[in-house]
Amino acid sequence: MDGQQTAVDRARASWLNPPLDAVDDGDGLEVTARGRSDFWRTTSYGFVRDDGHALLTGFPSGTAVEVTFLARFEELYDQAGVMVRVDERTWIKAGVEMSDGVPHLGAVVTRGVSDWSLSPVPEWAGRHVTVRVSRSGDAVTVRARCDDLPWRLVRLAPLDPDAAAFAGPFCCSPQREGLRVRFTGFTSGPADTALHPQ
Repeated sequence: MDGQQTAVDRARASWLNPPLDAVDDGDGLEVTARGRSDFWRTTSYGFVRDDGHALLTGFPSGTAVEVTFLARFEELYDQAGVMVRVDERTWIKAGVEMSDGVPHLGAVVTRGVSDWSLSPVPEWAGRHVTVRVSRSGDAVTVRARCDDLPWRLVRLAPLDPDAAAFAGPFCCSPQREGLRVRFTGFTSGPADTALHPQ
């Protein structure tokens, strides 16, 4: 990907819905999710949930944010990755989520109501995952990879170029309390210059 990423000062980022616990040991941030935490709006399930945990920093046009994490997903809908947030009705979450007993790479794009796309990645279980969101023009490009494997394009989603947005690591545990996620990277830098690798 394009440009040099630099570490985000986690002390200067702000929690949307603080988790049960968050311990910064200098090398990473160990987050324990609250029980029945989630982000979702209406579609199919009929409920609105906006109590998941996200540590957010500014995400202006022309920038990218990367988050690397390691988690042991055990219960249905355990999830972690990156959130892009404008407000409670406009947001994107992308990362790994447990579904049907298998880790899945996916994204939820919400513009009033949520949608959801998933692809199984059983080989990613117990490994470091990096998710990258890149904002340019009227779009957010979502990519992800496991360890040092090649990047995968996950989603291209619309975002108002004039919207004030924020981005950073998120996690949720809709079915239980105690999901622990270790975030080992939280960086920002310039947006990707192309949708497809050159």
